[in-house]
Amino acid sequence: MHPLDRPISSALTTRQQALAEGGARALRYPTPIAPFADMVDMSPQSFAALGAIMSGSEIAVLFTPDPVTPPAEFKTLLAETGEQMIGTPAECFIRGVEPVTLGADDVPEMMALTELTKPGPFGARTHELGTFLGVRIDGRLVAMAGERMKPGNYTEMTAVCVHPSHRGRGYVTVLQKQM
Repeated sequence: MHPLDRPISSALTTRQQALAEGGARALRYPTPIAPFADMVDMSPQSFAALGAIMSGSEIAVLFTPDPVTPPAEFKTLLAETGEQMIGTPAECFIRGVEPVTLGADDVPEMMALTELTKPGPFGARTHELGTFLGVRIDGRLVAMAGERMKPGNYTEMTAVCVHPSHRGRGYVTVLQKQM
């Protein structure tokens, strides 16, 4: 099986194993980091294992190559087809724009930017998944991008976002090239 066929499982059993919660049948990232989980198969036993590592109000986001039919005790909130894209960032240089590494002290600004731009799930500890870079203009975080899942030799880009008043200036291309 290719690591991108089941990216969550691949990441949590290899390069991000230290973040994994669960056991042999079901794994997930800690909730404050990401809502992603995977199971060894779609059997009732695997769903039971997933349920055992979740609290009643938590959600689990699964990326699977096949449709999921959960047992009655699970509720499907959204079932969509997604696309995986792989590539190499384009060359880009913008005079006067120097990406900065973001960390725990930047979380409030990172949360505000992701809340404004809605790039996907972003929690208080998502930055722990890998490197996050940002662009600051006049001291304010206006663009960022980071690393999320790391299946096999791949690294998923996440939280790629730009403040609406700063779009169209090439900041994301600069950030992706630095990753």
